[in-house]
Amino acid sequence: MNYLADATKADTKDALRAKRRAHVFAQFPKSGTSKEQILELCEEYAVQFVDMQFTDMFGVLKAVTIPVHKLEDAIDHNVWFDGSSIDGFTRIMEADMYLRPDLNTFSVLPWTKNGEDVTARLICDVFLPDGSPFEGCPRYILKKQLKRAADLGFTFNIGPELEFFLFTKDESGKIAPLPHDTAGYFDQTSDLALQIRRHMAFALEEMGIEVEALHHEVAPGQHEINFKFSDALRTADNAQSLKLTLKAVAHRMGLHATFMPKPFFGQNGSGMHVHQSLASIEDATNKFYREGGTYNLSELAEQFIAGQFAHIKAMNALINPTVNSYKRLVVGYEAPVNVAWGQQNRSALVRVPRLSPSQAVKGARIELRCADPSANPYLAFAAMLAAGLDGIERELKAPKPIEENIWELSKEEMEKQGIDTVAINLGEAIDALDSDEVIKDMLGSHTAKLYIEAKRSEWEEFNIRVTDWEIDRYMDC
Repeated sequence: MNYLADATKADTKDALRAKRRAHVFAQFPKSGTSKEQILELCEEYAVQFVDMQFTDMFGVLKAVTIPVHKLEDAIDHNVWFDGSSIDGFTRIMEADMYLRPDLNTFSVLPWTKNGEDVTARLICDVFLPDGSPFEGCPRYILKKQLKRAADLGFTFNIGPELEFFLFTKDESGKIAPLPHDTAGYFDQTSDLALQIRRHMAFALEEMGIEVEALHHEVAPGQHEINFKFSDALRTADNAQSLKLTLKAVAHRMGLHATFMPKPFFGQNGSGMHVHQSLASIEDATNKFYREGGTYNLSELAEQFIAGQFAHIKAMNALINPTVNSYKRLVVGYEAPVNVAWGQQNRSALVRVPRLSPSQAVKGARIELRCADPSANPYLAFAAMLAAGLDGIERELKAPKPIEENIWELSKEEMEKQGIDTVAINLGEAIDALDSDEVIKDMLGSHTAKLYIEAKRSEWEEFNIRVTDWEIDRYMDC
């Protein structure tokens, strides 16, 4: 189906859909959706199927699909499935598991609304037959860290910025390794890129995700669509939903969306800058703000930064989880590799966004800049929180901020100022994770063991492969 053929007509239709979505979800707030409301929406939209979604260890979205007439029973009594073949769910004695839907995550998938098989979705948590949460469920791993923060009186707010590339397809439908446009950073174009981003934004709104900004990124074919920050669990759900939605919309337009960190040599890669802050559970005040502090940050915020610096190489295994991730983390392509922090310094790992005094009271935050969108958002956000809380609990001190361009410093100058780097490859990151008890404890013994084994195997497999670069370089030997 060539979605561009009637894209102009669809503009108005999509706008009306977005307004209708806003109207419907204003009536049914995300924080308290009931079974009756969901069944009513299914009837209104003539839903035929419901995807009961969950996420595996590597961040791959999975689903058990049920007919809509089974939905009420699924809400009341859950959905059983065999988890023995799912990555990270591999203990045979725990093959029988069930999915418990989170009713606050209900959405009708926008790209199915005009079809005969209108489909909704519910994001689920994974449980064992005895009713206990499955410790390998990434959503549960994040929930455990959020409970830890809550016990200290905090909520954890997150705002990620996921970059992605759009590729063309050839006549056979095969993905071509070429970007679909030649625009640059913030370029305003009237070509396919502009239409695609707008249709993606409409679809995200219909999914209940509030879009804040959309623009072309630095590299040809590279884009970014930002959505409103929220608590870490809802944000992780939204990040998974964004990936699903953008891929579906791109497919309808005859393109392929990829969140691969570094598709092209010589071009900027795709990052996932993550804005983070802690707020008080009691009164929602921003705990990262202190008037007169460095960049108006509190001592608590500096301890949080220090915790992330202390565990960054182990965190890299989760927030930069692929061999390809480290092709992006190199000097010269705006990817921060230096363990330092500042405000105007974009060569530093952590940046403190500049805010007016009135904004800073509520919006004081830090931006971790090395993560990439291939990460499992549940595990990535859990690792960030675990490391930050460790810094608070141990009252670690952050180093002095640095505003000079670290990329221009010599190795000796960096050593003199105590500036370390992130892990240089997946192998180093996995070794760091294996020796970091804080981050391993966050994962739990089950997931830590399986994740380290799987990623170490991935690294070893890569190391024995012969690449095109080697053939071009050494064939004449």
